[in-house]
Amino acid sequence: MTEQELVKRCLNAICRKNGFDDPSAMTQRDFELISHEVEDSTGILISVSTFKRLLHGRFSRMPQIATLNAISTYLGFKNWQDYRNSANKTGNSLKPAKEKNEKALNKGNSGYAFSFNWKLIGAVAISTAIVVFLSFVKISSRPAPGYEKAQFAAKKTTDNSIPNTVIFNYNIDDVNADSFFIQQSWDKRRRVKISKHSYTLTDIYYEPGYHNAKLIANDSVIKTADVSIPTDKWFFCAKDKSLSGIPEYIKTGKDSTNGVLGISAQQVKENNIDITKDKLYHYTWFPSEMMAKSNNFRLKTRIRMNEVRTVLCPTITIELFCQGYFIVMRTTNKGCANKAALLLGQEVKGNDTDLTALTFDVHQWTDVEIASVNNIVSIYINNKPVFSAPSFDRIRFISGLAFISNGLCEVDKVELTGLDGKTVYKSEF
Repeated sequence: MTEQELVKRCLNAICRKNGFDDPSAMTQRDFELISHEVEDSTGILISVSTFKRLLHGRFSRMPQIATLNAISTYLGFKNWQDYRNSANKTGNSLKPAKEKNEKALNKGNSGYAFSFNWKLIGAVAISTAIVVFLSFVKISSRPAPGYEKAQFAAKKTTDNSIPNTVIFNYNIDDVNADSFFIQQSWDKRRRVKISKHSYTLTDIYYEPGYHNAKLIANDSVIKTADVSIPTDKWFFCAKDKSLSGIPEYIKTGKDSTNGVLGISAQQVKENNIDITKDKLYHYTWFPSEMMAKSNNFRLKTRIRMNEVRTVLCPTITIELFCQGYFIVMRTTNKGCANKAALLLGQEVKGNDTDLTALTFDVHQWTDVEIASVNNIVSIYINNKPVFSAPSFDRIRFISGLAFISNGLCEVDKVELTGLDGKTVYKSEF
């Protein structure tokens, strides 16, 4: 087994440890989950792109020794060398010469063949040992990446206004890598290249939220910095369905009309937004103080959707933003059940799972409840339990809430509480 194959085997074991037996079926957020898990366990951040590249064997040279040690220690080994030695002892490399020779004897080989096989196997074993030794020397002789020497911090210059200017201060002079980037959050499209001997980057955040900025060396996330831009009120915007580009702000002057949170088609037009285009309309709220834990909360709401253009499958998404991940439920009409989806640690899609129970006539007022008790998330539609599954096992705070629709959502009430009785948000509008 080559070093590359050994790396792939190690990463497959990490996937299985997190419940993913088929890596080809994993989503982007599945990989993000594993990246966070490895970071929490080892203190080393391995980016999603790096994990995918190594998992699929798309690399010509061995990763940094820090990366190899991280994936090994996550599986309970002392370091990469310990993992490799263990693999060799358990038969995950070349088969021992004795086993091959016994197979030759069982086939009735002559004494000449017996002698020849011993020489051949001995030569193979010596060659393999030399290759393994040289590869280890090569890995060990590389300069240490020095990730721990990196410095990274962020500060806002415009309080909590939107857009928001954020200044990143960094120092990567003592880090050994070919390229460096700063990424605003989970979105790789918001990645900016930086260089050594330059210590400041000024960037713009176009949306509120609890963002996790990343300092990246090659493909590894080596430092993070939290950037919190709360609103303490509802923020409205429209985005292209691909979620690319800058959001179009919808300014209304007030959050609700006639006791309902929402916006009208006329208000969208007054903000010079083309309602004939296929867009997603976002209503988001991010508090200054986070009080509810992501493993124990209860969200109750009453929603429906008004169309701004004819769509065959209208959808409403309820999204709870947590520190570093999301809890998401997307519903639609029963005839479009394959468009329904859940995100509870890993993504559950309606096109390969029966999520009909989550669907209803989104044009009619419907009560929806999402509750988590010790990381078991349950969903209720009109007070009827329809789904239950485990979520993340990391305990973080809920940092925000969103209603997202390909029409104009209306929200009659929202109540978000912690199971300790604390009210995070409550409004009858």
